[in-house]
Amino acid sequence: MNWGAINFDWNQVRSFLATAEEGSFSAAARVLNQTQPTVGRQVAALEEALGVTVFERVGKSLRLTTAGTELLVHVREMADVANKISLTATGQSQSVEGQVRITASDVMSTYQLPAMLKQIRLAAPRLEIDVVAANDLRDLHRREADIAIRHIRPTQPDLIARLVAQASAHLYAASSYLDQVGRPRSEEELAQLDFVSFGDVERFIGFLNPAGIPVTRKNFRIGSHSGVVSWELVRQGFGVSVMSDDVAALTPGIERILPDRDPFAFPIWLATHSELHTARRIRLVFDQLAEQFKARETS
Repeated sequence: MNWGAINFDWNQVRSFLATAEEGSFSAAARVLNQTQPTVGRQVAALEEALGVTVFERVGKSLRLTTAGTELLVHVREMADVANKISLTATGQSQSVEGQVRITASDVMSTYQLPAMLKQIRLAAPRLEIDVVAANDLRDLHRREADIAIRHIRPTQPDLIARLVAQASAHLYAASSYLDQVGRPRSEEELAQLDFVSFGDVERFIGFLNPAGIPVTRKNFRIGSHSGVVSWELVRQGFGVSVMSDDVAALTPGIERILPDRDPFAFPIWLATHSELHTARRIRLVFDQLAEQFKARETS
């Protein structure tokens, strides 16, 4: 293979083919879901790379040159091969089968994972997904799960871990609760309200105090080791708690407290055993989850 002779990329070829078949840059842009200037630049880059002119303007329309007509034959062959590659990849994904166990917190398992699993099912409909909703760290070595979603980086040497997103959280309470007690304007006023604990109260206080929120055990009269239960208590108007902004956005009747405060930031890690990562079904789910977390972070 003479790699040095291949001095253009597929995006340029796609733009040329779409323009030739649709008749104009604007029509090509519509079918490619791009802008007209982008398509024009791609075609110009192809002409420069190949050293030929592929279109000439006739009034307001474009017409293929002789070089463009000859090139179009080969470009259509390339498009046919590209379509076959996509179909083969899709067929391989859909042939993946077997069980994959994913462990995540009960909050993430309830509010965030289902939408991601819909996309995974589309990619590999024969997979069996088992979601292990647990707030403790399940053991990947003993196959209690194949993939773990965690907020701390795993340290075991035989695990593959990937940081896939940086999530944010704020303080929230039900609007009905704030209507009764008033909306705090400072951390000191906030510390006069009731709080809903998630997990160990002392650890929760140890998380809030360094962040400038002077709460004590007296603020915590209700709570749960279940994140889903704690969040439902917040929604029902029992008090204030910290929640992921993504989850809060899905919950009606909830308000952010002290909205100008800097968010709490926490990482999202994906982890799996190094041996399991070579299994096609686990690799597919791992990569799909990573892509979806990344996409949510940048959207």
